[in-house]
Amino acid sequence: MSDQPENLLLVYSRRLDAKLDQVIETQKDHGRRLTALEIQVGNLAATEMSHYANTNLRIDNIEKRLDRIERRLDLQHA
Repeated sequence: MSDQPENLLLVYSRRLDAKLDQVIETQKDHGRRLTALEIQVGNLAATEMSHYANTNLRIDNIEKRLDRIERRLDLQHA
């Protein structure tokens, strides 16, 4: 063994480097998870818009049928 003490600057630099590597990996993981959430929210929004469009289509069809019924029964107001 050497009688010289370890260079404290190198020791702390290595520790800091190891911690920084952990922070970088955590940040990369958070980035991947955020991307997955963004995809899920986008899919949810698209599904919601599809349901909204289908509901409007059904309402339009019901209005047409109701108009036809009112005409047949002479219930429409002029």
